[in-house]
Amino acid sequence: MIIRLQGLVLRNKAYGESDQLLFIFTRERGRVSMIVRGSKKPRSRFGAVTEPFTIADFVCYQHSPTSMPSLSQADIIHHNQMIRSDLLLTAYGAYWLELVDRVIVEKEPSVTLYNQLGLLLAQLNEGKDPEILTRLLELAVLQEAGYKPVFSQCANCGASWKNGEATAFSLTQGGMVCTNCMTPRDMSIKPATAYYLRILNDLSADQLGEVNMKWETKRDMETILQYYLDAQLDVKNKTRVILHQLRSTWN
Repeated sequence: MIIRLQGLVLRNKAYGESDQLLFIFTRERGRVSMIVRGSKKPRSRFGAVTEPFTIADFVCYQHSPTSMPSLSQADIIHHNQMIRSDLLLTAYGAYWLELVDRVIVEKEPSVTLYNQLGLLLAQLNEGKDPEILTRLLELAVLQEAGYKPVFSQCANCGASWKNGEATAFSLTQGGMVCTNCMTPRDMSIKPATAYYLRILNDLSADQLGEVNMKWETKRDMETILQYYLDAQLDVKNKTRVILHQLRSTWN
């Protein structure tokens, strides 16, 4: 059986002396695994297509419904070369791919997340602010997993926000809460941070313009979203640790 897919390479894994297992993210089938014969050989025609961040059209052959597809042809659409040529951008991208890999499953469509990831990688490749892009990716992953946070109104009582109102992030309520609903356990949120969280939570990557945000606000947003991610998805991963180490060196 011939299978035609468009997908984004998440990761690869050595399989024997000269082959690799390739794990790609597709719009229609979620995560797809395939074997790439001879890809580790110096003159392999599949060498470039197995690199993470690559988007390509894949043609595979599957002997039976239970067997793993074998790659027979691949046409690269985007290399995202600038990401791979910059160590810090590679660290950001690796964190994104590992995060996405945690929430997608085999044979289940993830159209919204796939589209958002593709747009965000293109913007990362073009040099847009990786911190803002990372927050958008984290929000997209939370939505895909069914844990989209509530920022548009109080997550507990539904009250609308007033300008400059003190707010807090409630883990138990899954979002931002007002002064009447917050508890000592909740994490206080500064007005500027609350403002940007409300904007980014419902923003598609193709709607993103220039954002002039203070570094302090970026860090506050990161703290809140990664706190929520860790609680809901248990995503304390190696790539995030590496990203934080590299970022501290660059800054």
